Amino acid sequence: MYYIDPHIHMVSRTTDDYATLSRMGCVAMSEPAFWAGYDRGSVDGFRDYFVQLTEVEPARAAEYGIRHFCWLCINAKEAENVQLSRDVLKLIPEFLDCPNVLGIGEIGLNKNTRNEAIVFQEHVELAIEHHQPVLIHTPHLEDKHQGTLMILDMLADHAQLPSERVLVDHVEEHTVKRVLDAGYWAGMTLYPVTKCTPSRAVDIIEMVGAERLCVNSAGDWGPSKPTAVPDLIMEMRRRGHKEKLIRKIVFDNPRAFFQQNKKFDLMDPAER
Repeated sequence: MYYIDPHIHMVSRTTDDYATLSRMGCVAMSEPAFWAGYDRGSVDGFRDYFVQLTEVEPARAAEYGIRHFCWLCINAKEAENVQLSRDVLKLIPEFLDCPNVLGIGEIGLNKNTRNEAIVFQEHVELAIEHHQPVLIHTPHLEDKHQGTLMILDMLADHAQLPSERVLVDHVEEHTVKRVLDAGYWAGMTLYPVTKCTPSRAVDIIEMVGAERLCVNSAGDWGPSKPTAVPDLIMEMRRRGHKEKLIRKIVFDNPRAFFQQNKKFDLMDPAER
């Protein structure tokens, strides 16, 4: 089955991973800007990173028949430095017209601090100013519920940002309904240790349905598995779910969300 991985950090993966993903049916992916494995000390470091996201990774992916898209921001792990964050925010508009840039993300919270909230709000204002969709990171483990509620409260202050143009990622059983009920898209990240396993993700699909719900691997610097979406496909098949439902989760839904940016022009491989 063809699929899209809506959230994967390929800068942390080898070229062999692109080959494996292609063989397993991945036809497109989106890579949100994130932590580089260390805290960057200057805006020039982010400029180089944005070049990597907009030039280097699309070329690597294309060699294996995969479309690579990305999102731009300074992530929550580095947002405690408000001045650096504002310098990066000034840089972002230079890259928004790049052909693979879909919007602003992954913005959000890490430790739910005041500075993180300030930088989050300024990212949202940038997205509104430039008519960009938004992809949001919710914090980990014990801070997730509180952080998700903080994010939803802050988003409610920005009525100019349509809810259907926002994807709130890393939802779990205790946050997914709050996100969907607020009118946003929700993403489940399939991690081997934290966030959702494929089995838990299928439980959530069975609990809330398939509307405005996506799944992703994240595939980042920590313990992660870039082929987690195919694992979910196998788990859904094991439980007897119809292929149409599986396709909706792993292809139709992410494509519908991404197509809100006209640069996401991915054709259905079945129609080629």
